Amino acid sequence: MCSFSSEQLPYLFLGFALHPPWPSKRQHQHLRLNIHKRRRAQLQEARRRKRMIILKLTEIKMRNLKLYMENQSIIEENQKLRKQAMLLHKENDVLLFQLQKKLSEQNNSKTN
Repeated sequence: MCSFSSEQLPYLFLGFALHPPWPSKRQHQHLRLNIHKRRRAQLQEARRRKRMIILKLTEIKMRNLKLYMENQSIIEENQKLRKQAMLLHKENDVLLFQLQKKLSEQNNSKTN
């Protein structure tokens, strides 16, 4: 049995006869206008996305700059505190030495 019977053949040709393969001049202009509108909308969307990306990058750069500046101030403060701690440690060593010297002098005077 053939899958393409003679009864189906007229319906196939009837379908092609009802819809011409090429659009009319008016339909063609309408299709071109739709394509043009769609392309313009795509371009506008691409421009909008590009602006959003640039805006996001600008925001990221500004945040990065603020964090960098904050980090620099923390580093400076840390250096100041290290110097202060070093001075306090030296002062503590001097005071401890003086105390030990005094205590050894008192022990020596008691034993004499």
